[in-house]
Amino acid sequence: MVETNNAYSNGSLHGNFEEKLDELRHLMGKVDGDPLRIVGVGAGAWGSVFTAMLQEAYGSLRDKILIRIWRRPGRTVDRATAKHLFEVINSREDVLRRLIRRCAYLKYVEGRLGDRVLHADEILKDGFCLNMVDTPLCPLKVVTNLQEAVWDADIVINGLPSTETREVFEEISKYWKERITVPVIISLAKGVEAELVPEPRIITPTLMISRATGVPIENILYLGGPNIASEIYNKEYANARICGAEKWRKPLAKFLRQPHFIVWDNGDLVTHEVMGGLKNVYAIGAGMVAALTNESATSKSVYFAHCTSEMIFITHLLAEEPEKLAGPLLADTYVTLLKGRNAWYGQKLAKGELSLEMGDSIKGKGMIQGVSAVKAFYELLSQSSLNVLNPEENELVAPVELCPILKMLYKILIVRESPVQAILQALRDETMNDPRDRIKIAQSHVFYKPSLLGQQP
Repeated sequence: MVETNNAYSNGSLHGNFEEKLDELRHLMGKVDGDPLRIVGVGAGAWGSVFTAMLQEAYGSLRDKILIRIWRRPGRTVDRATAKHLFEVINSREDVLRRLIRRCAYLKYVEGRLGDRVLHADEILKDGFCLNMVDTPLCPLKVVTNLQEAVWDADIVINGLPSTETREVFEEISKYWKERITVPVIISLAKGVEAELVPEPRIITPTLMISRATGVPIENILYLGGPNIASEIYNKEYANARICGAEKWRKPLAKFLRQPHFIVWDNGDLVTHEVMGGLKNVYAIGAGMVAALTNESATSKSVYFAHCTSEMIFITHLLAEEPEKLAGPLLADTYVTLLKGRNAWYGQKLAKGELSLEMGDSIKGKGMIQGVSAVKAFYELLSQSSLNVLNPEENELVAPVELCPILKMLYKILIVRESPVQAILQALRDETMNDPRDRIKIAQSHVFYKPSLLGQQP
């Protein structure tokens, strides 16, 4: 039996959530006795927290909604993590009592002693995400068979990294061939790929999903914002935007909204999605600078000035009205630089505690999506067909030539021809222009390239 947080199981909050659920059920054509089926695909930190939030809010309404999460089977929990997990359990009386009541405590004792191998899917059932064991969640209904999880789902939450989204949804498409109704998909993924032929464009996770499954883009939405998963689950105040077609974004924003988690809606799906991937690029560099300068506030501010000017420059290529993105992009960048996994990764690389040879899927953290985003944005902005005028030299150049930090991150992370310390050389280059000059170039020239997002001029 899946338990729910009592804070949402009675009184006015319970009634409010039931009303919101009834409205969404009506919109999706659900009848009495047929529960709204929601499944989270992927059990990283944010995907698990998002599913757990829905479970806490709506899970007690069992006759009207069924919430599950899919993760791959077979992933084992190493001995060190099992020991730490045992310490977390015993430090939280509420969690300890819950496990004892569910007759689930003994396996964690055995895991701590090395007498039993724990698996990621079984601990997730008890509310422990392998990427975030310090933050116990509510118990979840976990499914390890992908076909069982998705074949009749009304709403699918994509909690996969962008680098895994295409492959998994291509498999999902096999199980949807005979569907009569079209599911709604909410993607949480922040990452991009570059497609260079027939013409350069950015491929986002929502487009990957649409291509893989045939689900129309009108039924696919993106949810993003300046959010740290563990803090949101601990009910720190946060906000997010759900972007996509009006038919679904407005009712879903209302359905997802909670007292501590405010969800707004916006019609600009692809641009917000791309910006969610862009900030991860510069977060890695921020972590490097912080570590290499012993957390120098001055050095970090210099980096922030340059990286934001590059992001503003890039938004002028991608958006017709880039000023509308300034707030969301900077807010998301700010929190990612403070506490996100991409900044953490940059710090660990600079300190020598991680190496590039270890890859970009890190134990206890999951996928570092900024690495693949560096490659995608560099390759895309290197295309001569996108050349822009550099007024200082009065010549056409590829956009990446006006983004020295992006170029250096590519040299460090992708082709590996420069050491991590080179990020400081890029900042201290005496030939580097004032960041304002880059913004001025972007604002005074028509750089907008709608084809980059697959749109017609």
